[in-house]
Amino acid sequence: MTSRPRRIVFLGTHGQYNVGDELLLETFLTTLGPEHRYVVNSYDPAFTRRQLAGRFDVTVIDTARDRHRLLRALRSCDVVCFGGGSIVKELYASTGRHRYATLLMILAIVTFTRWVARRPVAMLHVGVGPLPSGGGLRLARLVLAQVDVLTVRDLRSRATCDRVGVPAVVVPAAVFSVDRAALLGDGAAPEPPGDATGPLRVALNLNVDVENPAAWEQFLTALAGALVHLDARHGVDVHTLPMQTGFKEHDDAQVLAAFAARLPGVRVVHHAVATPADAARLVAACDLVVAERLHTIVLAAVLGVAPFVLAYDVKVRELARTLHVEPWTVDVNDPPGVDVVAARLLDLADRRAQVARAVADRGAALHREAVAALADARAWVARAG
Repeated sequence: MTSRPRRIVFLGTHGQYNVGDELLLETFLTTLGPEHRYVVNSYDPAFTRRQLAGRFDVTVIDTARDRHRLLRALRSCDVVCFGGGSIVKELYASTGRHRYATLLMILAIVTFTRWVARRPVAMLHVGVGPLPSGGGLRLARLVLAQVDVLTVRDLRSRATCDRVGVPAVVVPAAVFSVDRAALLGDGAAPEPPGDATGPLRVALNLNVDVENPAAWEQFLTALAGALVHLDARHGVDVHTLPMQTGFKEHDDAQVLAAFAARLPGVRVVHHAVATPADAARLVAACDLVVAERLHTIVLAAVLGVAPFVLAYDVKVRELARTLHVEPWTVDVNDPPGVDVVAARLLDLADRRAQVARAVADRGAALHREAVAALADARAWVARAG
């Protein structure tokens, strides 16, 4: 679609050992095209180089240390792309960082790119929000008003853009564009992690970085009680699905290991998940997915597994609405009691085949929309610069 390779600075949250973020990176680079030359940021450049080796012409720079290299790349590129993720947002107090840290960093990059480097900027399939403060809204407007192409992954993000006076187009999360065979690696049907005729296989993902940390203990108590109820009715094997292992204190693997102690008598199988294919194969081999992480739920939809959504922030609430699974969603930040959570989880278990089919159908529709949206992005990149 282009007569010459483009020089693309592609920015996101890479190298934090978050399987969803690494899958986003691979999805965008594959879709935009291996013919281009990329500069990609990473918190662990060696990790990202290994991930992309042999498939893309890519220079990896250190997100935290290579600021001068980033400025040079912005000056010499044809286009700058931010790909996916909740990048225009205020940070939760639970992250331990200033609420405007991400907004200010992105404002500096976008402003330099537009007014010093004079290069076009695209934000593709991004999340906008949460922005609970007036200062956050003003910073978001300064960022978004300078962007040439803006696509957002849910209606709430578009409403936030409307609130700050910047129009945006709604498209599905980019990972919906990846089909089942590509997710599973070799396209083969996965082997179940347990006896296919035995207990329900439940993939479980948890993430401690929530809007309301004061509700975390109440949420864990309710979820543990619900899983014990499910085990009493059906028998359960819980398969841990850590989407982030390392980089931060209290990563998913640590949280899941601690949570297992709350499930006396329930069999818990711990898994090391290093790649998107690892995560996809585990999801596909289970009967239910109980998850906070957005990309875990996207994997469930693409692979046709019934999801029980643990809505820890706006993006996950919006995904539950998009997939029409609100009846099987729990608000992590304002959790109901054990009885309510258990009733919803038991209902999903009883209806799992029906819900899985409905979610797979919805995922197929979102797949078509995401493929079309990324084709538009690829065409824009071919013309830009």
